[in-house]
Amino acid sequence: MATVQNPQEATAAYRKKVLGFLGDRDPLEVLGTTGGVLAGIVRDHAGKRLQTRPIVGKWTPCEVIGHLCDCEWVYGYRTRLILCEENPAMQVMDQDQWVVGQRYNERDPRELVEQFRALRPHNLRLWQSLTPRDLARAGQHSERGPESLGQLLPMLAGHDLLHLDQLKRLLMAIL
Repeated sequence: MATVQNPQEATAAYRKKVLGFLGDRDPLEVLGTTGGVLAGIVRDHAGKRLQTRPIVGKWTPCEVIGHLCDCEWVYGYRTRLILCEENPAMQVMDQDQWVVGQRYNERDPRELVEQFRALRPHNLRLWQSLTPRDLARAGQHSERGPESLGQLLPMLAGHDLLHLDQLKRLLMAIL
């Protein structure tokens, strides 16, 4: 009989998984390199290959890149919300609906990488400017509870690495 995790256990497991990808790497360095890594992937693989779904029910490489674009918008907004408001509420996003609704698998992967590479520098400059006092500021995530900017920064970098690893695995599964 399978056990059901309570929300706190699920949150802790998710954070542990994502932070495991980051390890002891500098989050700002990771955030600064992701766009180049994505550009290399798109340069080295044909668009049709990136739009191939190697595992039924899972995203294509193109959809993963689209998801990273969404996260750049969402986390950029959340960062500014926490920085500028007192203990703001942060709504969850249904990542699967966003990927499907925006038809990422019908889009040119080069366009998606250009979008990511246009957004990331703006958010990275903001992250680089934050003080320890700023990093202590927090908001209330609708599923994960309180999250400070100091918690969000390594999570975002680990999230990048998780999805870069996912892209690598998906591309190995596509013959």
